[in-house]
This record gives sequence, structure tokens and C-alpha cells, in this order.
Amino acid sequence: MSGDSSSSREHLLFITGKLAHARLEKVANTLPPERFAWSIADAGVKVAALMTEEIIKRRITIPEGATRIVLPGRCRANPEVLAEHFKLPVERGPDEIVDLPAFLGLAGRKVDLSKHDLRIFSEIVDASKMSVDQIVAKGLDLARRGSDVIDLGGLPDTPFPHLDDAVRAMKQAGLTVSVDSFSLDELTRGAKAGADYLLSLNEETLDLAFEIGAVPVLVPMRPDDMPSLDRAIERMEKAGLPYMADPILEPIHFGFVESIARYNDVRKRWPDIEMMMGTGNLTELTEADSLGVTALLAGMCSELSIRNVLIVQVSNHTRRTVEEHDAARRVMYAAKADSALPKGYGRDLLALHDKRPFVQTPDEIATLAAEVRDPNYRIAVAEDGIHVYNRAIHKVGTDAMAFFSDLDVAADGAHAFYLGGELTKAETALRLGKRYVQDEPLDWGCAAERDREDTTAFKKAGHTKHSGPDAPPPGTRDARPEADAAKPETVDGRGSNAVDDALSTPKSGRIVCGKLVPDEN
Repeated sequence: MSGDSSSSREHLLFITGKLAHARLEKVANTLPPERFAWSIADAGVKVAALMTEEIIKRRITIPEGATRIVLPGRCRANPEVLAEHFKLPVERGPDEIVDLPAFLGLAGRKVDLSKHDLRIFSEIVDASKMSVDQIVAKGLDLARRGSDVIDLGGLPDTPFPHLDDAVRAMKQAGLTVSVDSFSLDELTRGAKAGADYLLSLNEETLDLAFEIGAVPVLVPMRPDDMPSLDRAIERMEKAGLPYMADPILEPIHFGFVESIARYNDVRKRWPDIEMMMGTGNLTELTEADSLGVTALLAGMCSELSIRNVLIVQVSNHTRRTVEEHDAARRVMYAAKADSALPKGYGRDLLALHDKRPFVQTPDEIATLAAEVRDPNYRIAVAEDGIHVYNRAIHKVGTDAMAFFSDLDVAADGAHAFYLGGELTKAETALRLGKRYVQDEPLDWGCAAERDREDTTAFKKAGHTKHSGPDAPPPGTRDARPEADAAKPETVDGRGSNAVDDALSTPKSGRIVCGKLVPDEN
């Protein structure tokens, strides 16, 4: 099936499987004809995710005029290998067909989150109570997670005799270091040991900035004493030395709104200076999911061209604060560069709810269910509830446990365990309004660690046994041996493929939903 073709437009070739063909064609028909011509190539497999490089090479004929090949998002074939074979650019598209227009840039922009202009200072608040080795290990971990500067926090009335050694060890490990203390002695020692930044100096302690090479962060004598901050700024400006200014963000009900106004006022008075905002007084002292709070503060920093934030993680509910600030700064930078609202820049800032949670309608699921010819259960979530179906049943509900009496797994503990896990995940997605994909983890944005996986290798067969001593490392998949890749695929008379071409499955059965089931006679 092809869309209207023209040499003046890009001609996309979408490769798919039988079950997704109709839905793909429906979405492709919505693409603007003045920008795209398109063709759909059906590889002859039932499920597009099971296509291999060898299947695609053997079965796909490139139509005349095609300029780019787009694979299904869950296809495990290697785009680079196929690009070499077909002599055309090949890329993996979105996981869900409904996201294809956005993937092609029809949302008005191509999303690039590789850039930012916000430096993250991550404070180790109890550094004085840690050993040098522990401090270095913590600093390296914070840097791995996205921090640019590791801040050593000093505690009042708590000696920090190993501060000098800690700074030197961190610098030797390749880290950028700041020292945060009310003690002039600790600030001086930290600077002499090689600290890059000092937090924080006011007009009474500012002389230190002229004695050392570290960049100071200037603060007012009191949060509401902006003239003192202005006088410190004026002195640094006159000396021509680098510095940052921090008007101090206050907690909610203790001056929050006024402190936001002060940032705005300082920026108006000093349009070109470097500024810092400490976000911990909001993220730590507000018992709300910190991701939304962080996104809002990152947006304020973007509007006011504040290019430095000091963050802290003490409370358990802010355990992902580094990743949250990192994601937020990238979204805000991209949106500002586009002169756009921070909408449509990926899902990293959406943890609990998805913008488009349901990728199939109940009618589309019913159409797929009617084509199933095997006993293996499929699970999907639509606006009307959780759908469970195979060749014999199609049930819809909202309670994961209520499905048990309809599923023929009472005597099959492994399969029942698998289905219970998947259905519970589906119920969670339904209740929150999140995307559910069978056999895939829910996407919590930057609020949870994502598994890193090899996108060219197939899932491990029998994934009800993914724990224990024989389990693969988290985020990995069992790739098929290279020798298996060339096996010819067979298609039975009913149009369903044998998956030997895609998975190393015994000829007498196949793995579906984590269970080995016999082939139908």
C-alpha cells in the first residue's frame, strides 16, 4: 500500500507486520502529502517486533523513489546493518504508531534534548562526617547522574579536619568542586586545596574573594537585604573578577513569593551577571512529588537566565533530584530555543500520568482480538479498561485480580504468576493514566531508573524467571546467536508465522507471554 509519491517530497518506507498494517496505514494517511510520500512494506510476520534483519533483507523490496526506511520501534533489527544492505538511511521509529507524526517532526519541532545551559551544583550535606574515600565515591556517583559541580557542605559546630584532603582527592578524580560553609577558615582551606567555587560570601566576608582563585557565590546579609548584595556585586564588578549572585530562595510560607520577586529584581538591575538559585528549600521542604517542583523552578531559571542551581538530596522523596534537574534543564533549554512552551519535549518530566496514555481504542483492540488464532493471552489497556484476549476469550475489566476465573491457568503456576504481574501493572497504568505495553516496564520518566537495553537483541525467553543466579543483568536481553539469523521463516496457511526466525524457540512450540506453548496442529 502506498501514499501518493512525488520526487519533490521525502518518500518514507514503513516496514511492518500483519497485525499493525491497518493501523499504520490509517496513521500514514494523515501525514501531510506536501511533505511526505509513503509506502508500507509488510514483512509477512504477524508481529512486527519479531522481524529480524534476515527476514527484512529477504522479504522487503524497496519501492522506486524511497528515500528513508522507518522500522517499528520495537523491531530488534540493526538499522545500521539494514542501511548498508539497502543503501538507504534506516531508523527505528516510535514504539507506538500513534506517535509517528510527532516522530516525523509534525508537532512543529524536532526534539533535541542534548543541550542545556544550567550548571548543577550537588551538595554533599554531611561531607564532614564522611571519609575522604566515601566523599570521592559519592561525588563520582553524583557526577554520573548529571551533576556538574560537587559541593562539600560544612555543618555548623562540626569539625571538618579532612576538608583539604577531600578537595584534593576530588580534584584528582576529575571532579569540579565547591565548598559551602559559614566558616571563613573552611572556605579558605578549601580554596587553597583547589576548590573551584566558594559558597557563600557576603559583603562582610568578601575580602576572601580577592585572596584566592575560587569563584565566589555572593549572598545578601539577610534574605531581604538586597542592598547588601548589590554592594557586593558592585565591588566584584569594579574588580573585574568572576562571581555569581544568589538572592536566596525561601521556603513556602516563609517568604517564597517575595524571594522569587527578588530574583526577578536582581536580574532587572544586573541583566548580564551570573546568578545561582538554591532549589532545596522548595524540593526538600515541600512534601510533594519533587519532579513538578523542579520543573517549575527550572522554568524560572530559564526565564531569568539563571545558569546555576544548588541542589540537595536529604529527604527520600527527592532521591532522584539530580536526574530531575538534569531532565528539566534540557527541556527548558530546548523550549526556550524554540520560543515555545515546554510541551512536546518528551516524557522525562511526566512520571505519574502520560499525555497520551491509550494508544489503541477499544474497537482497534477488538479487531486485533478477532484475528488471534492461538491460546496465548494478550493484554492491552484502553480508555474503557484492561483487555485480556486470546482465541477463546476477550474480557474487559478494571480489577486485575477479577480476571483470574476467566483465565485457564489455575494449574499453571508460572503462567498465573506472569499474568498476575502483567495485569497488576496494567491496572496501575489504567488508574494513573499511563501507557501500558505487555512485557515492558511502565515508564516513570526521570523519576525512576530506566533499564538500559540492547535494542537489537530479543527479550530473554521465559521471562517469568528473570531473577535468581541465572538471570541476565538488569536491562539486558538475550540476543539470538548469529547463526540463527539466517533461518528461513515459514508462514502457515492461516497467515500466522512460526517464530523460529525471530527467537530460538523449539520447533514444537513458541514463547508467548513468557510461556512455552505447543504449536497448533
